[in-house]
Amino acid sequence: MAIEDNPVKTTAPAKGFRHAPVPRWLLGLGPLVLIALLMGLFTLLNGPGLSKLSEGVPPKEEVAVEEIRLLPGEIVITARNEGPDPVSIAQVNVSDYYATFTQSRETMAPLESSTLNVSYNWVDGDPYEIALVTSNGGKIMTAIDAAAPSPERGTSFFGLMALLGIYVGVIPVALGMLWMPFIRRSSDSWVRVLLGVTVGLLGFLAFDATLEGMELVAENGAFGGTLVVFLGALLAYLVLEGTDAWMRRHQDLSDLGQPAALPPRRLALLIAIGIGLHNMGEGLAIGSAYAVGSLALGATLIVGFAIHNTTEGLAIVTPLSKEPPHLARLAVLGLIAGAPAIAGALVGATVYQPALSAFLLGVGAGAVAQVAIKLLPMMKDRTGKIFTPLTSAGIILGLGVMFATGLLVQA
Repeated sequence: MAIEDNPVKTTAPAKGFRHAPVPRWLLGLGPLVLIALLMGLFTLLNGPGLSKLSEGVPPKEEVAVEEIRLLPGEIVITARNEGPDPVSIAQVNVSDYYATFTQSRETMAPLESSTLNVSYNWVDGDPYEIALVTSNGGKIMTAIDAAAPSPERGTSFFGLMALLGIYVGVIPVALGMLWMPFIRRSSDSWVRVLLGVTVGLLGFLAFDATLEGMELVAENGAFGGTLVVFLGALLAYLVLEGTDAWMRRHQDLSDLGQPAALPPRRLALLIAIGIGLHNMGEGLAIGSAYAVGSLALGATLIVGFAIHNTTEGLAIVTPLSKEPPHLARLAVLGLIAGAPAIAGALVGATVYQPALSAFLLGVGAGAVAQVAIKLLPMMKDRTGKIFTPLTSAGIILGLGVMFATGLLVQA
């Protein structure tokens, strides 16, 4: 007798009351609100149980002197509090003389700055040692190697800064672009060598800008110190990479997901942008140095900058070796690369801040490094190799030229 299989009948669970799903944005915002509430409560209660940790511990006073301006009968000092505790400047000692002074802030909170107007009849050409004495007896030391009057910031001053930007930015880049006819008549092998030279030039600019930015904030820990240089470099690199990926997706420049070499026009534009960002940081440093009287702008220095930056024009036109020579396009590329030096000089002469200068130099370093990497696919020979004896020699030549010309602009 066959036993008939009776399937087990299951009954659906009774439908109860269901809560509406919590919005996803609220799930993400909730922990942030709780963290903010906890931090606010911790601050209001002044760290319950931790008050004894600071008993008998002297405050940490870290002050950086960011700028010194010399006016007739007066020394104007800009100082910034880099430490975690408030700082008050009680006395100013100039070469063993306690001078009278006024200040914009009696007490500097963390990261705040104060401008001190010190009454002192300084002598042109003399050196001075300055000590800012805090209310707790600490001393912040700085020095003036050779006193010189700071330039007046008027119309003629800003005109001089604009002219300086043209001298060190626009004119050298334009001169370097005059190599365009030579590049157009060069063979493929020579073009690969010149591309290697361009990679060497850009690589040197990246390292040079990074080191210069780190030097600016070596003794200034406000706003992260040397970290702002790497933050600027990483930011510029990621922005340019993201922009390039977006343009590739919208213009279908990839083949089955494999990245292709950039079109020469776009690559030249990226090079001009990267060099322009670098020149803005360079102009910022030059303008700020001149504003505080620490840079002698002689004819030799201008010639040095011109020779050093002329190679930047070569870097822009090299990818265009097989493109029609449109003068309007070349002029626009030259302005993109050179004109930011004018803006940098004007900003540096008026609102100089070491962290800002270092950040912009880092931005320039990241930009030119990104462009140098994008140049590598264009250096491939017929076998698909990038680094050949010719291209390697070109890179070494580019590094050597930039190093040699850089010796001319040691200010």
